[in-house]
Amino acid sequence: MSDHVPNYPFTAIVGMDDLRLGLLLNAVSPAVGGVLVRGEKGTAKSTAVRALSALMPPVAVVPGCRFSCDPLSPDPGCPDGPHSAAEGPGAQRPARMVELPVGASEDRLVGALDIERALSEGRKAFEPGLLADAHRGLLYVDEANLLHDHLVDLLLDAAAMGATYVEREGVSVRHASRFLLVGTMNPEEGELRPQLLDRFGLTVEVAASREPDERVEVVRRRLAYDEDPAGFAARWEGREQALRERIAAARDLLPSVRLGDGALRQIAAVCAAFEVDGMRADIVTARTATALAAWAGRTEVLAEDVRQAALLALPHRRRRNPFDAPGLDEDKLDESLESCGGQGSGADDAVQGDDDPDPDGPGGGHPPADDDGGGTGPETGPAEPSVPDPRTDTAHAESADAGRERASTGSGENGAAGEQQAVGAAEPFRTKALSVPGIGAGAAGRRSRARTDHGRTTGARRPQGSLTKLHLAATVHAAAPHQQARGRCGPGLLVRRDDLRQAVREGREGNLVLFVVDASGSMAARQRMGAVKGAVLSLLLDAYQRRDKVGLITFRGTGAELVLPPTSSVETAAARLEKLPTGGRTPLAAGLLKAREVLRVERLRDAARRPLLVVVTDGRATGGGSEPMALASRSARLLAAGGTASVVVDCESGPVRLGLAGVLARDLGGTAVTLDELRADGVASLVREVQGSPGADGRRRAA
Repeated sequence: MSDHVPNYPFTAIVGMDDLRLGLLLNAVSPAVGGVLVRGEKGTAKSTAVRALSALMPPVAVVPGCRFSCDPLSPDPGCPDGPHSAAEGPGAQRPARMVELPVGASEDRLVGALDIERALSEGRKAFEPGLLADAHRGLLYVDEANLLHDHLVDLLLDAAAMGATYVEREGVSVRHASRFLLVGTMNPEEGELRPQLLDRFGLTVEVAASREPDERVEVVRRRLAYDEDPAGFAARWEGREQALRERIAAARDLLPSVRLGDGALRQIAAVCAAFEVDGMRADIVTARTATALAAWAGRTEVLAEDVRQAALLALPHRRRRNPFDAPGLDEDKLDESLESCGGQGSGADDAVQGDDDPDPDGPGGGHPPADDDGGGTGPETGPAEPSVPDPRTDTAHAESADAGRERASTGSGENGAAGEQQAVGAAEPFRTKALSVPGIGAGAAGRRSRARTDHGRTTGARRPQGSLTKLHLAATVHAAAPHQQARGRCGPGLLVRRDDLRQAVREGREGNLVLFVVDASGSMAARQRMGAVKGAVLSLLLDAYQRRDKVGLITFRGTGAELVLPPTSSVETAAARLEKLPTGGRTPLAAGLLKAREVLRVERLRDAARRPLLVVVTDGRATGGGSEPMALASRSARLLAAGGTASVVVDCESGPVRLGLAGVLARDLGGTAVTLDELRADGVASLVREVQGSPGADGRRRAA
C-alpha cells in the first residue's frame, strides 16, 4: 500500500495563462533558461511547478551513477565515470523535482569534500549536492528572492553553463548540471537584483483572479482534490497524458524549427527598442520564439511567436533602475515589430488559439484550458475567463508642486487645513556609506561588518556542529603537539577529530534601516521636501544595493505614523515616499518614540539584524506638548540608551541656521550630516561608521 499523494493535475489549474505557458515552454526547451514566477501569496505558484514535474518525460540513467548520466550519451567527465556502452541501456526513472530550501548552504547546493573522511582516511570523497540531483530534471527554488546572492549566482551560472564546477579544499570536480530552473517569489518580500533577474530566461506575473466565476471554480476544484486526491487525479489523467504527448511531440519537432532572418531582425529591433542590456535578451527571445513555434506544431517562427516571446523574456530586463516596475509597453512592442514588417497584432492567433491539448490539433501556443465545472470530471464546465494582467505599474503616486503653506507654528496640526499635496522627489544620488559600529551576525548583505560564511578569514575556532570551512593552518597547529603521544614517529601528520578547526570569516551584513522623516509644515513651507525626498530615495537605493530591510516613519501634525513596517521591498518604500503628504506642526518626540517601539518589536522578531536609525529633519520641534524640544531630547536619549546607531540628516537651509539637528544627533549619540555632505562625491568628509567622537556641535569627526 502506497501513501503517495498525487500532485494536483497541471490541466486542472484554472486561469494563470502566462504561468502555464512559461512553464510548458521550458519543458519543451530547457535552453530557454527557466522561468521566474512573481506574484502574491496564495496564487498557485508552487502548485503549478509541482504539477509540471509529473508531465516531464522519464529519463534513462546509468545504474549507480550519482550524477544521472544518460547511458546513450554519458558525460565523459563524470566523477563516477567513465561510463561505457557495456554498462547496458540503463534504467528508466521519472524526472526528479528537487527543491532548494531557502536556508541551504553553498555546500548543500554544489556539493563538497568530506573533510573529516579526507583527513582521517586520506581519501578525497566528494559528496554531490542538489545541482547534481537535479540534473536532467527540475530544480525548484521557492522564495528565490530570499536566497543569499552568492547562492543565486551559483545556481544561475550552473543553469546557464549546463555544468557545475567545485574548486575547494584541494578537490576539483566538474559534472553536468542541466535542469529546468523555476523560481517563485513574492515581490512584497523584496526584489532580486537586476543582474540576477537577467539570468532567468522568462518571467511571469501572477495574481488572484477578480472574476467571481473563476474564483468559484478554483475553490471547487481544490476542495474536490483535497477530498479525494487520487480520484481527482484519475479524472484528469486523460488530459494529463495528452499534454505529456504534446510536450514530447514539441521536443521532437524543436530541432526542425527554422528561425529566419526576418524573425531575427524583429527580435533585434524589439530588444533595441526597449534598451535591454547585453545580448542575453536577444538569445532568450529567439529560443522562446522557437519553442513557441514547436509548441504550436509549426516549423517556422512567425511574428506572433516573436511578440509572445518578447512579452515573456523582456519585462524583467527593461528595468533601468531598481524602482522601475517590470512590464512592457505593448503598443511600443507592436510598433517595433511593424517597423520590421511584422504583424504584432496577430499574436493571439498563435498563443490563444485552440485550447485542445492534442499536439495534432490546429496548434495554438496556449496551454490547454480547464473545462471541469465541478471538479468531478473534465466533461463539463464553464469556459475560463481571461486573467487580468497584473503588470501595470501602479506604484507611483501623482505628485504636484505644493503651494506655500502656513509656518509650522500655525494651525492645521492634523487636518486638511494644514496639509498639502505630495511633492515630487528630486533626482537620487550616490550617498556616503553609513554603517553600524561593531561586528554583527545578521543576514548577509553589504553594509556593516559581520561574522559570515563568506569573506576574509580572520581566525579559527572549534567547529560547532559539522565542519564546513577548514582552517588548515590552525588544524595543523592543533595536531602537531600530540604526534609523539599518538605514536607518530615518521613523516606525515596524524589528525583526529578534536584537532579540526573551523575558519572564522568576516564579511558584511544587511541592517534594518529605519527612516524617520519630518513631514511637517516647517519642511514644506521652505520648499525643502523635494530635496528631502530625493535624499531619502537615494538612501533607499543604497539600502537596496546593500540588501537591507527598510521601514518608514513620518511625523507631522500631532503624531507619528508607521507608513511602512520593516520590509525587504524597498520598491514599496519608494512608492510610499512618493505619496507622502506634508503639513502641520513638528512632533519630533512622537517620531522618535514611534521608532523606539518599532525597533523593540523588530528585535523580538529578528535579534540578529542590527538597526540603523536615519532621522531626516531640521531639528525643530513645535508639537507634542508644552515643552516639545525638551520632550524630543528625552526621547532621543532613550534611543541612545538602547544602543541604537543613529544618523541625523540635517535639512536646515538658509543663511541663518540654528544647528538643532546637531543637538539632536548629540542626544542620539549619533552622527549629523547635511544634505550636501550626504553625497558620496561631496567635498565634506563623513565618518564611515556611526561610532566616533562628537564635536561641539554634535557632529562626528572623521578619523
